[in-house]
Amino acid sequence: MEHRTVGDVMTHHVATVRRDTSYKALAALLAEHDVSAVPVVDDAHRVLGVVSEGDLLRKESGQPDPEGHTPSVWMSPSNRKRVRAEDASGLMSRTVFTARPQWSVVEAARMMDRHHVKRLPVVDETDRLVGIVSRSDLLRVFLRADRAIREEVVRDVLRRTLLIDPATLWVDVEDGVVTLRGQLERKSMIPIVERLCRSVDGVVAVHAGLTFAFDDTRTDLEPPAVRPVTQPRHVHR
Repeated sequence: MEHRTVGDVMTHHVATVRRDTSYKALAALLAEHDVSAVPVVDDAHRVLGVVSEGDLLRKESGQPDPEGHTPSVWMSPSNRKRVRAEDASGLMSRTVFTARPQWSVVEAARMMDRHHVKRLPVVDETDRLVGIVSRSDLLRVFLRADRAIREEVVRDVLRRTLLIDPATLWVDVEDGVVTLRGQLERKSMIPIVERLCRSVDGVVAVHAGLTFAFDDTRTDLEPPAVRPVTQPRHVHR
């Protein structure tokens, strides 16, 4: 089974900035490329941080309003520092979570969900930036056609991986939902079939109405009786 990787779905050409990129240049770059954040890189193209629209707005929100109120006095020290910042080095978030090109989209999605981030810079084995992957990039796997998903279930899951004759099962895919009907030889195969189908890229859910010919999960069945082996009798003449 072939799973889509971060390298398959990421954006390869990434707009980047340097530490000394000015606030105004940052705002112009985000607007020009229609992105919500850009990585900050050094001369070796290693990621130092990320500047987002939120970082720029935080500085804006800390400015005095027309009535002279200054909200920045209630901000944390780190945010007050961002309000005073004039370039990327002071505005950027230095805690950066990254992904590798060989990661599955599931691994990247878990990283984003765990750390509540919207994008991950993608770095190679030398930590050089090679791309960026966003939430929308990961969701593209769910745009796969139902026909393509069914073909992968039948060809890769049933025939190649589990050595099951696809003709013995009824497989249907609609809106990414896989429905399985039919009988398997052993009961223990049912959760395996469901799990492997669920792991196919683009599958939203699996509805399995599978039956079995033999329940190999029961432990209360008595083993078949073993007949003692008798030695042949030698007849002396």
